[in-house]
Amino acid sequence: MDKILLVEDKESLRQVLVETLQTEGYAVVEATDGQEAIQRISEERFDLILTDLKLPKRDGLEVLRAAQENSPSAAVVLMTAYGTIDVAVQAMKEGAYDFLCKPIDTDYLLILIERAMERQRLWKENILFRSQLAEKLSLPEILGRSPRIMEAFQLLEKVAPTSATVLLSGESGTGKELFARALHFLSPRRKRPFLAINCAAIPENLQESELFGHEKGAFTGADHSKPGRFELADQGTLFLDEVGDLSLSTQAKLLRVLQGESFEKVGGTKSIRVDVRIVAATNQDLVKASAERRFRDDLLYRLHVFPIRLPPLRERPEDIPLLAERFVARYALEMKKRVKGISKEALSLLQQYSWPGNVRELQNCLERAVILCSRGEIQPKQIQVGPEKEEDPAAIPIGLSGSLHEASSRASRAVERKMIQEALRQSKGNKWQAAKRLQVSYKTLLFKIKDLEIGP
Repeated sequence: MDKILLVEDKESLRQVLVETLQTEGYAVVEATDGQEAIQRISEERFDLILTDLKLPKRDGLEVLRAAQENSPSAAVVLMTAYGTIDVAVQAMKEGAYDFLCKPIDTDYLLILIERAMERQRLWKENILFRSQLAEKLSLPEILGRSPRIMEAFQLLEKVAPTSATVLLSGESGTGKELFARALHFLSPRRKRPFLAINCAAIPENLQESELFGHEKGAFTGADHSKPGRFELADQGTLFLDEVGDLSLSTQAKLLRVLQGESFEKVGGTKSIRVDVRIVAATNQDLVKASAERRFRDDLLYRLHVFPIRLPPLRERPEDIPLLAERFVARYALEMKKRVKGISKEALSLLQQYSWPGNVRELQNCLERAVILCSRGEIQPKQIQVGPEKEEDPAAIPIGLSGSLHEASSRASRAVERKMIQEALRQSKGNKWQAAKRLQVSYKTLLFKIKDLEIGP
């Protein structure tokens, strides 16, 4: 369970946020002032820190710096009032993940936290780096020595010192954000900001505002001016993940930035010039999308300056033993279990599977195996590859007592429950993606989860 440190001195707001976060399945630790927060950070590990900027005793910037010193893997999100936005922007340049303006929109807060948590999970994987590159980045040793992954590394090292736009392509779970970060840290921009944005997670009507910022009054709810990711990433690197999910109108504005290195905020008239290196990533076939007029061909040419394809795990099966050994050792240590490795039979089972979820799926599989294994080596019975066998809806027990209306209601609830559980499984717990699969609103899905008592 992901653990969040919430730092807020106003009790009413703190309790609202605690309830919101706990409903989403997060473990929440509370702190009422900056001094208490810094003490907590020195004693415990957190996945994310959500802190007010103005606090008694020690302010949010001091909390951020304590987090960077004691818990560098934790994402820090700041909450700020309108009058302190400039300070919040400075905090992002110092390493904060993002900031929110008060009053807090809890729906947007949950989107932001989900994005931050996903970024942290990708960062912790540390799968795709060789030992030399890991040493440069102060990261653990890289896992992967197959010719295909080595070829991708060599391309990365060649393009990193330049300012060329890079397009990373590959299936989900192949490590595109890790490559983007490596590209940044091996470049002359390494001391400047690296900002990542998941284009697929932003509602279409907010894409331009997120990328380019907006002026006060630009749209309903825009009660203050806000900088976009391009402005915040000036002199650094901007990673556009799932760039194929941008709307056509946003693609047009992105193209103008790539051509002229300037843009206007939503609702603004002033031209803002920036020097930003773009690294884009996609798991789509953008050439096909361009032919189908879902992606602008002129933008594709601009992004396709230096393409790097990240191979799926099925194309580098020789890396599976090394990956498996390292994952088992990591989880055994984390869980304090006497698991010594993986048997030849279990390893053979792993090598026969195609891994559509790639390295991330292998990692999840082995985490589960370590949980199930008491001691010794992991055996085939503890390995589950592929999705669980789907249950026949006709076989769902609903009971035949009572009236026809009552039986129909029970059947409807049972089917809804199974569909929601399956959508959550397919989206790896991402409720926004699950709602999209089910073609319902996010709030409707939250209501259904609570009504049907579906656990996290």
